[in-house]
Amino acid sequence: MIRNLSRSLFTLLLALVALSPVPASAADGPRGAEAVRPDPVVFVHGWNSDGSTWRTMAGRFQADSWPVDHLDQWTYDATQSNATTAARLAEEIDRVLARTGAAKVDVVTHSMGGLSSRYYLKNLGGTSKVDAWVALAGPNHGTGAARLCGGDPCVETRPGSLFLNALNSGDETPGSPRYATWRSPCDLVISPGDSVALAGAVNSTTTCLGHSELQADAAVYEQVKQHIS
Repeated sequence: MIRNLSRSLFTLLLALVALSPVPASAADGPRGAEAVRPDPVVFVHGWNSDGSTWRTMAGRFQADSWPVDHLDQWTYDATQSNATTAARLAEEIDRVLARTGAAKVDVVTHSMGGLSSRYYLKNLGGTSKVDAWVALAGPNHGTGAARLCGGDPCVETRPGSLFLNALNSGDETPGSPRYATWRSPCDLVISPGDSVALAGAVNSTTTCLGHSELQADAAVYEQVKQHIS
């Protein structure tokens, strides 16, 4: 009888152990996955635009499990010089890092937004805070279209400007960030089209897309996601 009782108690203990919850650190389910969060993404729009221009891309990142507080559709005054915008970007990235507790951000830019973010990386210590950098249709070596507008940022975006000459001197992709650019053969705003490519970056050409269509294109999104992941 004692032997049967001991055997029953042992069977009961085994059943209780099997029903015990698995610690989150050992689980492969949602709790374990939450411990690994992607870098926050700071979106930098171009001239005559604002943060809402990233709504489609940010929505796709959110659908692919990026937390909402990790998707910063930043808006800045695009009439100020790119150097001034770079200083504001430095402040914004510090705010994002403090809010999220992340060590680094990924920076995704469109058009002129690539210039201020590159200035931040090169001159304001940004390389230590950025993991991956993306330029969609960025006038990295200038565009003739900038001769049709005025103000500091447009003057700086013209081919051969003092700003661009300084920005492109030496290493065009400094530090440890992973740099990537995308250009479209049908972009009528960036002229010449090869202005976008940077030495040391992964440079890609899209299908026939308009200047602003790169931000909403599903194929470009997938490539950008792969680059920053």
